[in-house]
Amino acid sequence: MNTPKKIDISTWNRREIFNFFKDFDEPFYGLTVNVTCTKAFEYCKATTCSFFLYYLHASLKAINQTTAFKYRIKEDAVYLYEQINASPTIDKPDGTFGFSYMNYHPDFEEFQKIANLEIDRVRGRAPLIPAVGGENVVHFSSLPWIKFTSLSHARHYAYKDSCPKISFGKVFETNGQLEMPVSIHVHHALVDGKEVSQFIDLFQKLLETPPY
Repeated sequence: MNTPKKIDISTWNRREIFNFFKDFDEPFYGLTVNVTCTKAFEYCKATTCSFFLYYLHASLKAINQTTAFKYRIKEDAVYLYEQINASPTIDKPDGTFGFSYMNYHPDFEEFQKIANLEIDRVRGRAPLIPAVGGENVVHFSSLPWIKFTSLSHARHYAYKDSCPKISFGKVFETNGQLEMPVSIHVHHALVDGKEVSQFIDLFQKLLETPPY
């Protein structure tokens, strides 16, 4: 259903960039931006839907419209996935967290049903078991207690990973608007700053136009 398309690197327009960065010890780079989320927050408050799931879905929708975020590296080959899903961390009743796997659905209501079932499953499970979802995911985390300006990730360098990592921070008010910090880390062999900017612009547009 989601069989990836193998990219012919020999004719790929970013072949030289890919070959330059793919073997770096640390090929990921990251940046942090603040996105305006006033309308999305107010919409969720008025409709009593989860703000977390709303912005998670909006970010997934933007990811699935940004081709560079859908590339993955496997055994030195590059694949393009038709659909990218979510693997967010979920808080648990005992104060710890668990890993989850949520299939993307373009309709928010349908995605919310999928996500809530997965949240219930994770919160009801004791062991910390990494989510099983393959390469076609983005690793998400949320730190709603912290208005961060930068962020780094724990990395297992022996494991070849090319999945983007996105973290959301504490909502805060500035000049009468609500904003939220978003940290984005991507593999430089696959994604450049221009593509990160495209994702941010799409994500921001979705947050400003609820219900999208």
